[in-house]
Amino acid sequence: MSDKALHRQYILDAGALIAYEKRSKRVAALVKLAAANRIELVLPSAVLAQVWRDGSRQALLARALRNPGLVEAPLHHDDARRVGDLLRESGTADVVDAHVAVLSDHLHAPVITSDPGDLTKLSAHLELITV
Repeated sequence: MSDKALHRQYILDAGALIAYEKRSKRVAALVKLAAANRIELVLPSAVLAQVWRDGSRQALLARALRNPGLVEAPLHHDDARRVGDLLRESGTADVVDAHVAVLSDHLHAPVITSDPGDLTKLSAHLELITV
């Protein structure tokens, strides 16, 4: 993020959350940078559902969810229709990735991801930060 202007929001996908849980230094640095600069980290609810399995074994993630800079992004009906359209247009089926892509487009926010390939199948113009 150092060579570009900082955005005010970044979207986390499942891979970013998993990397955070595994104590990725890169993701931890991004989270720290976001907190220091009052940048929102947007977490789609479906991404959390995809990653969450056992709160007693996911203490780091559970603690992260209490971070006031982490903003929930529920899947509302308007976005759900956009997700469905995007899945039809792209010929893919991953609702969670499509919601991430829709949010990125709507918010003009980059996505922090460990799997850019899945997201670029949905939209080639997304700004991605690979961790």
